[in-house]
Amino acid sequence: MDEVIRGALIAGSLIVAIGAQNAFVLKQGLLKNNIFWVSLTCFLCDLILMIIGVLGIGTIISSSTFATVTLAIAGGLFLAFYGVKSFRSAWLLSNSMNINNDVGTSPKIHKTILLTLAITLLNPHVYLDTVVIIGGVAGTLTWNEKIQFLIGALIASFIWFFGLGYGARWLIPLFKKPVAWRILDFGIGCVMIWLSYQLIQFALVST
Repeated sequence: MDEVIRGALIAGSLIVAIGAQNAFVLKQGLLKNNIFWVSLTCFLCDLILMIIGVLGIGTIISSSTFATVTLAIAGGLFLAFYGVKSFRSAWLLSNSMNINNDVGTSPKIHKTILLTLAITLLNPHVYLDTVVIIGGVAGTLTWNEKIQFLIGALIASFIWFFGLGYGARWLIPLFKKPVAWRILDFGIGCVMIWLSYQLIQFALVST
């Protein structure tokens, strides 16, 4: 159960960070544009990439102590940078969400899915988050722990994308308030720094 929670925390922290994909999901939710297919497409992309990372690359990495320690250090440093960046965003309030409130005709499902795939898969950060970071962290775990970790990560992804899509009408007014962005970024920063500490500690113990 600890690894399920850990997987959910790591994946959740990476996914929640505001970017083009989340802005797109929010907008489609607000406009009620095929939001089920948008959310499902985002989740399925995460499912495939996380499986590749956790059970593929992560398994290869786990067989090499050098690779495991190296990736743990790299992941720890990246998460630390990400955490500091989130704290900086909270302090400077640099995040913003440009969502139009015009409700138009819902586009065809296949066009919506293709657009969602483009926004998701053409973003290099999705591979860094799901394959490299999540896969790298999983590389330090046993096989049973990997499965639990993967389940937690997928639960976080599912809840986030469907919650974000269908809850958009309630979330948009909330995040028009600057304090909401500050709290979100500060919370993400805290989780990232904590996870960074755990990875660096693992690397030091393993050497």
